[in-house]
Amino acid sequence: MTSKKRSRLALALVAAGALCTALLTPAAQAEGVRPECPRSLACDWVPAAYQQTGDPADKATYGNYDTADRPKTNAIKFIVLHDTEVDFDGTLRTFQNPLNKTSAHYVVRSSDGHVTQMVKTKDIAWQAGNWYVNTHSIGIEQEGFAADGAAWYTDAMYRSTAKLVAHLAKQYDIPLDRQHILGHDGVPPTSAAGTKSMHWDPGPYWDWNRFMALLGKGSRPSGPKKSELVTVAPDFAQNQQEFRDCEKGVDLPLQGSSAVPLRTEPSADAPLFSDPGLHPDGSAGTDCAADWGSKISASQQAVVAERVPGWTAIWWYGQKAWLSTPAGTRVTVPTKGTVVRPKAGRTEVPVYGVAYPDAAEYPAGFTPRTGSPLVYTIKAGQAFPGGGEAPTGYYYAPTIDASTPYDHTYFAGGQKYLTVQIGHRVGFVKATDVDVVRVG
Repeated sequence: MTSKKRSRLALALVAAGALCTALLTPAAQAEGVRPECPRSLACDWVPAAYQQTGDPADKATYGNYDTADRPKTNAIKFIVLHDTEVDFDGTLRTFQNPLNKTSAHYVVRSSDGHVTQMVKTKDIAWQAGNWYVNTHSIGIEQEGFAADGAAWYTDAMYRSTAKLVAHLAKQYDIPLDRQHILGHDGVPPTSAAGTKSMHWDPGPYWDWNRFMALLGKGSRPSGPKKSELVTVAPDFAQNQQEFRDCEKGVDLPLQGSSAVPLRTEPSADAPLFSDPGLHPDGSAGTDCAADWGSKISASQQAVVAERVPGWTAIWWYGQKAWLSTPAGTRVTVPTKGTVVRPKAGRTEVPVYGVAYPDAAEYPAGFTPRTGSPLVYTIKAGQAFPGGGEAPTGYYYAPTIDASTPYDHTYFAGGQKYLTVQIGHRVGFVKATDVDVVRVG
């Protein structure tokens, strides 16, 4: 969630107050469900609503999640971290109201790191704004407000979320890297048209270096000094940045941040980088906290395109973007890993926000769901971090019961896709279009 949803959620909570109070009684929790948590976390179970909301003849009107049998039906390969934009109790009430059509698997409280599970991991929470990512991910909401991040993101929250993520990653064999452990701001749109509607939480004040270090994956040098692959690793407290809450029209105070601004040229006076999906008119990027294209986050990786004294250019959304790397400071660390490049003879490679099967792979009578390219491409001579295989398939669950032949069915595709860090958000490319190269 982000702040632009506060008004809608507030109205929904008022309207659903009586219903939600009843749903949150001890009787509602007494389903005999044991929370899926590590032993070191005293989690509880408060079920999100799974209920029809409209005409009984219209089985497609329901909330707040879809039933599945993951990982048997479809693999779980991503974990998505959010912030709630309402308080902890309000979040639970929101997910208990089926009219809200939103949920997450877990909610973490700010004050003490307490974890409540609301959707079973086998089921599909409606949390990422991308159906493909939803079907292959687990969503964790953290109590807080992105614009006020550091005030809400407590030590207890970092530790509880890290324990939970480590537990889930081990259980489902999810790599502990930033192509698989995503912020909501790292989830791609399903199509170019949906770019502007994507979220930006947990925002620039979530300390990604600290969090990944708790997972045992801190930003330490692992490659030669001039490695073309780097990991962004500024010190959170010393990386003082001032952003603007453009939704409220106020400047946010200068404070520690995970975000490093990106510019179009190696100069502090150059315009901020412009994500072509957010700024299709070619206007400059902004210092808005929500303008994810104009900044890169700590613990994200990038491929170096050029170096000049005090500045480093990286490939970012298919273009060059410059970040300030003064001598004697640690803004990036050299890294070894894999990158993807266009195959010889390819001038550019399309990037997708989903990894769906080809249209011909769907059964007769089923309307294919295929992805359209995003506005970003990987051009000849460019490279981007990634190369891990993305599960290719489409999970169809349009109704609250199984009254039609294709309800709750997963179609696996033969076309292989790979995950890439195309910019602040991940994307997916067809394996037949690229080479995966080990560097560093």
